[in-house]
Amino acid sequence: MSQQPAGEYLRHGQMPFFRLRQADLHSPTPYAGAGAVLLGVPYDGGTTHQPGARQAPAAIRRVSGLVHSYHPVHQVDVFRKLATLDGGNVALPPFDATLVRTVIQREVAQVLEAGATPFVVGGDQTGGPALPARGGRPPCAAGRRARRCPPRHQWARGVGRHAYHHGTPLRHALTEDLIERGQLWQVGLRASWGHPEEGAFAAGYGSRQVGMEALERRSVAELVSAIRLGVGERPLYVTFDIDAVDPAFAPGTGTPVPGGLTSREALQFLRGLKGLRLVGMDVVEVCPVLDHADITCHLAAALLFEGLALRALFA
Repeated sequence: MSQQPAGEYLRHGQMPFFRLRQADLHSPTPYAGAGAVLLGVPYDGGTTHQPGARQAPAAIRRVSGLVHSYHPVHQVDVFRKLATLDGGNVALPPFDATLVRTVIQREVAQVLEAGATPFVVGGDQTGGPALPARGGRPPCAAGRRARRCPPRHQWARGVGRHAYHHGTPLRHALTEDLIERGQLWQVGLRASWGHPEEGAFAAGYGSRQVGMEALERRSVAELVSAIRLGVGERPLYVTFDIDAVDPAFAPGTGTPVPGGLTSREALQFLRGLKGLRLVGMDVVEVCPVLDHADITCHLAAALLFEGLALRALFA
């Protein structure tokens, strides 16, 4: 399941993630033999500002064809070490948010049952498989509740009128006991708040909230060392909202907030997680219609490759 040669990739005219082999979706066991599966989730029905993230899986597939297999920093040939498939897109009903969550969970469960690690490409954060609907099973490779540690800046805002949208997934994950108390790391916080108590909810669960002001006082390497120490032998789930990155480096998102991570810091952050037991990852909130020269899509593909490299080190 290594990458397709460039000539073959150009000849057949299809655009799978990273020039990978595509899963046989007509088979009753499409993910058999895979160590990792990339799934597109073309959904943005939970967006509260500018929609368009549903187009991200296609756009990221297109630019990911430029990424080669060998990771020179980790010194691993990712796609030779880790049998990886493009599992296609999850077929979603665009006007039924409850059914969307159910369908995504079912597809991720199929990946896990095959013994593979899910890598999900949104779409907005609403349907992220790391944060399932009430009563859903989290994406843990062992089929049990993962003590997940998503390093990102995603909000845990009040539920309000609509229980599920792209601003509430971590809130549900906390209330559904899908994240071990004290093991939610939120990195890159910097947005304005709607009220003074907005950060209190996650803090009440022991969340480690790392704002950009904190990163001005300490290096990314120091932060990652603290996370590595805190996570230890626990399984790790990384959910990466692209708007954790400054819009100067990732303009293609519906909720841009100035003052975020640089693209180099984002890559450094993921590389620093080497040695932790990654059980899944998603990259969400890329909005291609707001992008410029594909720079956000290129970064998203690079972030996914970094995650796959981390998983390959355990293959």
